[in-house]
Amino acid sequence: MASAAEQMAANLSWGALGKATELRQRIWFTLGLLIIYRLGTYIPVPGIDGAALRNFMEQAGSGIGGMLSMFTGGALGRMGVFALGIMPYISASIIVQLLASMVPALEQMKKEGEQGRKKINQYTRYATVALALFQAYGLARSLEAGGLAHDPGAFFQASVVITLVGGTMFLMWLGEQITARGIGNGISLIIFVGIVAEIPGALAQFFSQGRSGAISTPVIIGIIVMVIAVITFVVFMERALRKITIQYPRRQVGMKVYDGQSSHLPIKVNPAGVIPAIFASSLLLLPVTISTFSGNETGPIMSRVLAYFGPGQPLYLIFFAGMIIFFAYFYTQNVSFKSDDVADNLKNQGGFIPGIRPGKKTVDYLDYVVNRILVIGSVYLAAVCLLPEIVRGQFSVPFYFGGTSVLIVVSVTMDTINQVQSHLLAHQYEGLIEKSQLRGKRKPGSGGKPKKRKAPARR
Repeated sequence: MASAAEQMAANLSWGALGKATELRQRIWFTLGLLIIYRLGTYIPVPGIDGAALRNFMEQAGSGIGGMLSMFTGGALGRMGVFALGIMPYISASIIVQLLASMVPALEQMKKEGEQGRKKINQYTRYATVALALFQAYGLARSLEAGGLAHDPGAFFQASVVITLVGGTMFLMWLGEQITARGIGNGISLIIFVGIVAEIPGALAQFFSQGRSGAISTPVIIGIIVMVIAVITFVVFMERALRKITIQYPRRQVGMKVYDGQSSHLPIKVNPAGVIPAIFASSLLLLPVTISTFSGNETGPIMSRVLAYFGPGQPLYLIFFAGMIIFFAYFYTQNVSFKSDDVADNLKNQGGFIPGIRPGKKTVDYLDYVVNRILVIGSVYLAAVCLLPEIVRGQFSVPFYFGGTSVLIVVSVTMDTINQVQSHLLAHQYEGLIEKSQLRGKRKPGSGGKPKKRKAPARR
């Protein structure tokens, strides 16, 4: 039997959305900032030779350049002010979270609550600036080496570094504002919008290859069927849950005694969501972000790295799968599902898992369940990200049909829809509470005046 919340969620409609003023404001705020982001991808960095850049990206677009353009929403291909995208921030988050699990001082800071979280976020911003400076300077030198600069020199390097670092920090601020005052996760939405905005061009390229005979009709049909199957599989796995029964004992509140109740603790098969795929992709992008624009000036070591770690290569696939599995466990245990915090919350609320003692035994049991679930969840993530990559490499399919892009688009869409539904449910609950309060204040037939309660007679 469906719960009251589930029944109310099933009755949500566009009419409810029209009445939720705060939700509409959040949605418009989010859309406005995302539009600003898209406009910024078309503002070019000063001093770039546009014709030479277009010719270069036509050659690199099907390979590593396509991977880079996906995570920057095409800004890298146009060398816009957001050419570095949000990837330096994601890389900095990886580094800080890894250090927080190994350095005792940072680990203690994580346990300080809101103040500790703010300090860690500040360290992440500092690391973002450092990484963005390094990548922007390397990219400026690479642009010069590739012959894509009008007037190479110190002034060109300084203008590129200042522009790109400022663009990355502005994107980081946009993401934080969307998360705090909008709908959905800001960083994920920025990547999501960048992918979706480039899909029409990728579709046009895909079908033009079919018309020219570069890709056969059976392959086109097979790719379309595969994309639909991957989307269906991702939706199914993202909604899959493992429910752990939680029992609450009988308790007395005032003069009333409430019977013991049971509920469920839902654990997703993939608690980390799309974060492991983004983290793994960002690590793979680090060695190629600079070398992509170096042209023939790439050194022998970097050339060998690119040869072995290019998209579709065996080492690339193995490293990609390993990083996805690692980050699935790491992010789940350190961010999305902390067994210690869950066990403490259950203990404070008087709940317990039947047959498991509260405290350390509960933590061990939750770790045992989550680790076993993550075997399925991490393998699912790796399979979704790798299988389309293999097919794409064999049939020269545009990069936007890769598994990582499909996973990001589907996961972010589901997460945003869930947040919209949560806001609508909260709005409906507020309406019900207001109606009940008004009915309690007024007595029918009394002219709208509140009814005075009589004091109990003393004996």
